[in-house]
Amino acid sequence: MVAVLCSSNGCKDESSPEVDMSIGTVMDVDPSLFLEGTTVTVVPCTLSNGTETTCYQIVASTPSEHDMGPWCPDNIADGAEAGGIWLENGQVYDVDGDFIANMATFYNDDAWLMYDENGDIYVTDSEEDCINAANPNVGEEYRNYCVECIPDYIEGLERSWLIPTSPVKLTSSSSFAGPGPGGFGGPSVRGIAFNGVEFSGAAPVDNILSAYTLAPFDDAGGHINIHQGYHYHAATGLSAEVPQEDGHAAMIGYAMDGHGIYGQLNEDGKEPEDLDECRGHYDEIRGYHYHVDAPGANNFINCLQGAYIN
Repeated sequence: MVAVLCSSNGCKDESSPEVDMSIGTVMDVDPSLFLEGTTVTVVPCTLSNGTETTCYQIVASTPSEHDMGPWCPDNIADGAEAGGIWLENGQVYDVDGDFIANMATFYNDDAWLMYDENGDIYVTDSEEDCINAANPNVGEEYRNYCVECIPDYIEGLERSWLIPTSPVKLTSSSSFAGPGPGGFGGPSVRGIAFNGVEFSGAAPVDNILSAYTLAPFDDAGGHINIHQGYHYHAATGLSAEVPQEDGHAAMIGYAMDGHGIYGQLNEDGKEPEDLDECRGHYDEIRGYHYHVDAPGANNFINCLQGAYIN
């Protein structure tokens, strides 16, 4: 006889060798944590390991708890409040006028000159420019441009994701999809913030820089792509958080397998020492869950330990 475990959130085959039955506390996804402005509904779904269950379908567009932008300053005299941030070698840098003025020194390459004789910075200023400058094969006409796509360009755009209502932890991890067409592995999106915005895969900074362009993130770690909409590449503490009462890092969203995602550091300023290869670990209060990477790492989590939606 096949042993099947069922609850209000669906069923899973206990006999499957892929399911980690040693796990203790399992925390269901709490739909009430998603902010006003997101739509959450329950739909039937089948997970990557064949589990038939239910999923939350989450539909959202832009964050409701913080502003988007700014990204590119206008002049090399502008301060940090006029621009966003850049992630390089694990560090977070303010994209202020001084950063733009000194890019040739920063990258040890005299070809960087992103401003004119008046100090005015070359910034994309139309939807067409935004699309063309974000193209992997960007043309020479956008060389030394600061690429800025603004919220007006994605007005009316909605994104939709599915995550299991109750996570199913597996005995082995799943890689994320590789970049570009035919990328291997599982989903490319790492997770969903409580405002419905995606925690995206790593930004292709090498491609961006090789074209002598810069596509800054705002202070929340997000920027806009016409097709992706607004999305995050770093967790900087500006999106909605759920504080914990025991000194544990605050919760910031859910991974695509339904396990919780928490900040990098606990209240003592330290990262947990027992994180696995996916940046996850277990405790009896939160069950299995993840801690995001440092803001400058251009990364959230490394893989998924649970079943996800194919």
